[in-house]
Amino acid sequence: MPHRTVYNSFTTDMRKWRQCWETRPRSRRTRTRERALSQALIAIVDDDEAMRDAIQSLVQSLGHNVSTFASANEYLKSEQVHDTSCLITDVQMPGLNGLDLQDHLIAQGHCIPIIFMTGFPDDGVRARAIKAGAIDFLVKPFRPDHFIGCIDKALKAA
Repeated sequence: MPHRTVYNSFTTDMRKWRQCWETRPRSRRTRTRERALSQALIAIVDDDEAMRDAIQSLVQSLGHNVSTFASANEYLKSEQVHDTSCLITDVQMPGLNGLDLQDHLIAQGHCIPIIFMTGFPDDGVRARAIKAGAIDFLVKPFRPDHFIGCIDKALKAA
């Protein structure tokens, strides 16, 4: 499946899900939990601008604070490294890839829950990421509801 088709399918699913999410009935308990989680900072690292923007839109629709970065090096040089509650990163990027980023963060003593995503699944890479503590390893395109479940799991682990 060509990359553009995958992206279009993902964004269409996200738009449908977002419309449903924003109109759902919510209890007082749910609203209180959402306020607490909205203080979380979620960092997105992906060299694909369209994917970065789509994920940012979805995560912001959940009420979270979001920072985006085009590369692992850009993220590591930022102040957000110290404030990140959840990191969402692509595996394959120029320069430092997602696994190298994970290794670097661990070596620096940062315990940030990480969600990996990739368009090129590899069992060895997945196993390495999960063994090092990744919350999940998603293959693009992924279902928005599963992705949101991963974010909730990561924020609970933070």
